[in-house]
Amino acid sequence: MSYIIATSSTSDLPRTYLEEHHIPFIPYRFTINEQPAEDDCREESRAAIYAGMRKGDILKTSMINEFVYYDFFKELLDTGKDVIFLDMSEKMSVSFENCRRAAESIRGEYPDQRLCVMDTRCISGGLGLLVMHMVAQMESGADFDAVVRWGEENKLKIAHRFTVDDLNYLKRGGRVSNAGALVGSMLNIKPVLYVPDAGTLNVAKKVRGRKTALKTILDAVLHDLGQVDTAGRDMLILHADCLADAEYIRDNVKQAHPDMGEIRISSLGVVIGAHTGPGLLAIFYLCGERTPE
Repeated sequence: MSYIIATSSTSDLPRTYLEEHHIPFIPYRFTINEQPAEDDCREESRAAIYAGMRKGDILKTSMINEFVYYDFFKELLDTGKDVIFLDMSEKMSVSFENCRRAAESIRGEYPDQRLCVMDTRCISGGLGLLVMHMVAQMESGADFDAVVRWGEENKLKIAHRFTVDDLNYLKRGGRVSNAGALVGSMLNIKPVLYVPDAGTLNVAKKVRGRKTALKTILDAVLHDLGQVDTAGRDMLILHADCLADAEYIRDNVKQAHPDMGEIRISSLGVVIGAHTGPGLLAIFYLCGERTPE
């Protein structure tokens, strides 16, 4: 029996990639100044939203309820195929439990088909990179079990490194206190973040100034890549309206490792961006192990 790999809009993959590889996705919903919207994964939508945020637009996200997941899974299973579904880390998604309940509910209706819901321990482009690798294996002929096994064996080898430009967005999401955001903004403090094996979002360092933050991330990336064979190794760089910073990372990685595979630059998805604001830069790649520095 053939199978489908599906994901959510929070994989932050471009709509063009999702359509080219026939990857169904469930969209997260949000509001812009209280007006409802849906994450369509289009680059032009993301660019417009970040431009609006810089002018003061307020975004609020909402979880996906169990019934929406149920309908999404039903549509996929009605094709007669098995399904592998990849969403954000359980620790980062309040929707994950709704997803799990929907999957448990619908499995009994399709006893001859398999629905695998993986706790990826990844977010944003880390999830996207996991999807890309598993889709590539599926397209090369690997069976359902082999692709799931690869995902489980390699998901914790996907490095996630971030920095944000405005602490006030993290304050709204409860990541820093009001006092911390105020003092940090006054002192031009920029957090350097990473995702550990638990699938949470942790602070690796706090540095002064954007340039120092970018250099700190670049040093960590180059350290990781120095521990592995980089030949043909792909990388995703996502940005929230800070293309020049993404190109700075890409150009320095290419200079240090000219044998790298494709380094893709695209816009950060709006669900993560709603909690981090314009100016977020994130880098994702396969490494030996996840480390803070």
